[in-house]
Amino acid sequence: MSNNNNADNPRSKLIIASNNAGKIREFRELLSPFGFEVMSMRDAGYNEEIAEDGETFEENAHIKARAVYEALKLPTIADDSGLEIDFLNGAPGVYSARYAGENATDEERCAKVLEEMHGAAKALRDARFVCAIYFIFDEENEYSVSGEVRGYIGDEPIGKNGFGYDPIFMLGENESMATIDEAEKNKISHRAKAFEQLSLILKEKFS
Repeated sequence: MSNNNNADNPRSKLIIASNNAGKIREFRELLSPFGFEVMSMRDAGYNEEIAEDGETFEENAHIKARAVYEALKLPTIADDSGLEIDFLNGAPGVYSARYAGENATDEERCAKVLEEMHGAAKALRDARFVCAIYFIFDEENEYSVSGEVRGYIGDEPIGKNGFGYDPIFMLGENESMATIDEAEKNKISHRAKAFEQLSLILKEKFS
């Protein structure tokens, strides 16, 4: 693959295999140095449901990336990410998005986890956010990377930033993933750490 693909077309379209506004925003910020025109799969014209039936985050990311790439034939990035809690034997895990039901809100998902963690001592509340990213540039160039950030589950939601389980994922005393600003989150999050790995590939291929 020539390193001039993106240099010749500095606004090459890149599809994020998601319609999650928060996730698209984060990826757009993370990808901004590389000159891609970042689009959600809906904006790119893909509206099919994708069965995320993998047993790991990596498998689900691959499934989503492959489905969108096959339909659109454009560079595609997919991620699968979620919360793993030791006290719950790794749950919600790959079921993080639908842990409280298919159409549950972020608030309902957080509430379900807090209910299941009720009464658990802090020493038992260790948790981690995990992110797997799969990038398909073309049929000959596919990449898989991952990252995680460790913390613990708080007793109640704190903060208004972020999305998903961010308000109950504590980084320290009185500091959740939802109390830090987006710039800081994009330095320390599980998605940012996975993207650090991907960025090494992007720099090699597109810089």
